[in-house]
Amino acid sequence: MRIRVRSLTLLTVGALTATLAACGSSGSSDDGAADPRTLTVVTHDSWAVPDDVLAAFTEQSGITVKVQPQGDAGQLTNKLVLTKDSPLADGVYGIDNTFGSRAVDEGVLAAYDADLPASAEQLRLPGGEDRLTPVDYSDVCVNVDDSWFEEEGKQPPQDLDDLTDPAYEDLFVTPGATTSSPGLAFLLTTVAAKGADWPDYWQALVDNGAKVTSGWSDAYEVDFTAGGGDGDRPIVLSYSSSPPFTVPEGGTEPTTSALLDTCFRQVEYAGVLAGAENPEGMQEFIDFMLGREFQQALPDNMYVYPVDADVALPQAWEQFAPAAEKPFAVEPAELDADREKWLREWRDIVTQ
Repeated sequence: MRIRVRSLTLLTVGALTATLAACGSSGSSDDGAADPRTLTVVTHDSWAVPDDVLAAFTEQSGITVKVQPQGDAGQLTNKLVLTKDSPLADGVYGIDNTFGSRAVDEGVLAAYDADLPASAEQLRLPGGEDRLTPVDYSDVCVNVDDSWFEEEGKQPPQDLDDLTDPAYEDLFVTPGATTSSPGLAFLLTTVAAKGADWPDYWQALVDNGAKVTSGWSDAYEVDFTAGGGDGDRPIVLSYSSSPPFTVPEGGTEPTTSALLDTCFRQVEYAGVLAGAENPEGMQEFIDFMLGREFQQALPDNMYVYPVDADVALPQAWEQFAPAAEKPFAVEPAELDADREKWLREWRDIVTQ
């Protein structure tokens, strides 16, 4: 199964941070001057880049990277906004397209126009092209437990509208929009798909017994029937890359599938923080993140697609984890203007 688990990720980051602790806490030398040999990067909690990949960057550049996790993408962005006059680090990785426009508008980021692979050009953030560099992407989609539906002799859902059909009452679980990045992505999927009628759609979901959890791990690993626990819900919000992780031992095919007509594309970015002590070092690291070694490490470690289409995906991804051809999207300006209003409306619906 997909194992994008917060606790495991935090252990990985904790070990990395401990290993690099000797570099100091701020990227500065003892006399207060910036140390060009040390680079401090704030990330979301799902950072899980292998130590040997970072070691390759150190060998190439002479710069040691110190990683500081700061919560999910929303928490990370909020902290950067609050500390923009005294930046926490030299650079950031993990701001996504649901929060990127806020970081740009608040002046958190310094200009850096990286040389992108051709396939990454379409992933630039409108209005923030020279502030945020796309590094990877993922598709948040509804997943179904095909084995459960086969055993029950029922047809699985095919699209968003099916989730409100009484045939699927009490079968769907999703992480919440206010507490989870994929949960917010699903809310935006419904906004893009239903327009002004999205609250009515969510009311129909709730009336049909949809369950809302605090995060992805709870939804997938506890409530989902194929999540490894004793879940009783065979429909879950997850990722298009989840099915390869449900190929049983000795099996040849996944027991789950992603509904590719229900997806929202999340793009994750890196950027140089305005006022950074080592901006040149972060620029060099961004270039490295776009390079083959870093891009190749992304699927197996971060469970995301590389932005460089020339980087080969793992074989199981090639077979069972295609990206959505027409993912839903919300314009950054609209998202930035209405995000908080949508979240308030959503909260009112699911907590009534």
